[in-house]
Amino acid sequence: MHSRGKTVGMILVAVGIILGIALGLWLYFGVQEDRLEASGAAFGGAIFAGVLVLPLVGAGIYLLKKGSDEERDLARVREQRKLLDMVKTRGQVAISDLVLELHANTDKVRNDIYDLVGRGLFSGYVDWDKGVLYSVDASALSGKSNCPNCGGQLELAGKGIIKCPYCGSEIFL
Repeated sequence: MHSRGKTVGMILVAVGIILGIALGLWLYFGVQEDRLEASGAAFGGAIFAGVLVLPLVGAGIYLLKKGSDEERDLARVREQRKLLDMVKTRGQVAISDLVLELHANTDKVRNDIYDLVGRGLFSGYVDWDKGVLYSVDASALSGKSNCPNCGGQLELAGKGIIKCPYCGSEIFL
């Protein structure tokens, strides 16, 4: 599905190219029929191209690029939403299942999880050794000093992340 910016960009590029070709033909035939001096045609073509054709094509290319970026961002949001829905509905999911169902690799799934935690959209914990992601309400995890996986003492590992130094589980708050 194309974004609006991408569609408008394609239209602007097409209009700019069509106007440029039409102007070029009009000026060419004007010179050939001796209705227009070559210097006047060159000056008129330069003005017309600089004022109308190039801005249209430039704006179209800019919107095409922005539209592509927007589509890529929306695709990433859809993937993260799918990951979040899978974990929240199942309660616990094997990382390998996430990798298979999302058609991704472990690093991408890990980065998506950290991104969701950083945005405050996911709380739970992951045991990277066992390869299992657990969804737990943040209120059930906050205030705990022991790992829900092995019972070990937890350490602060970063923004919204607590790590168990014994089993390697990461708890996302």
